[in-house]
Amino acid sequence: MKKNLFSLLLFIQFLFSAGCGKKFGNDEPAPSQDTSSQHPLEGWTLVWNDEFDGTSIDRTKWGYDVGGHGWGNNELQYYTDQKENSFVENGKLVIQLRKEEYSGRHYTSARMVTKYRGDWLYGHIEIRAKLPWGKGTWPAIWMLPTDWEYGGWPNSGEIDIMEHVGYDQDVIHGSTHSKKYYFKINTQKTGTIKVTNVSTEFHTYAIDWFPDRIDFFVDGKKYFSSTNDGTGWEAWPFDKRFHLIINIAFGGDWGGAKGIDESILPQRMEIDYVRVYKKQ
Repeated sequence: MKKNLFSLLLFIQFLFSAGCGKKFGNDEPAPSQDTSSQHPLEGWTLVWNDEFDGTSIDRTKWGYDVGGHGWGNNELQYYTDQKENSFVENGKLVIQLRKEEYSGRHYTSARMVTKYRGDWLYGHIEIRAKLPWGKGTWPAIWMLPTDWEYGGWPNSGEIDIMEHVGYDQDVIHGSTHSKKYYFKINTQKTGTIKVTNVSTEFHTYAIDWFPDRIDFFVDGKKYFSSTNDGTGWEAWPFDKRFHLIINIAFGGDWGGAKGIDESILPQRMEIDYVRVYKKQ
């Protein structure tokens, strides 16, 4: 009897060491399961997306801003459309910041845009990404107006879904800019959140854009809301269509505020997917 009881105990111990206890007693998803795309609100319809499942960038969905004039922020890189700076690899879009001489600049990168290929007014926009790291890097996932109906920047607005500067690792910024509220007069509407391992793991960056507000999320957690104060377009130009921009800058007024470290190059931002939803 004792021998049989001992054998039974050994068998139960084996079951739990093999994970059967978790299988029968816990219905949470496996650690490898991606639940990041589950949106907290019901009633949204997917209207535009890129899963990067092919072998090349879909030029019906993406164009490029090209140039090396500092982009209004004294940035150091030259944005190109060359394959060394942007490509699809293993089901991911890769934007790569490189140290190389190019048209008078010492660094190259890519600034990819959906302008005239994906332009939206309101909706849920989410991007799953892994960010570069290191002093001087300045990756951004953001939006600009397609038609600039209220005039040049900042009059027609800017929506920053995600910004990160390498000297302040793991701190994510979400902001809106307008004529009345923007960073050069230190009135911008902005929020921050500390997110663990943004450069070693994928996280989902998103906004919910409504007529009265824009809510900002990381991994489904809302951390900031920019609201329409009802005083007109100078405060709220976000009633026109915008397009998406994804880029890595190097240096510049913010990214280079504490210097740069070119020894870290090359650096990559990887994008798992981009998805845009409209409210039903």
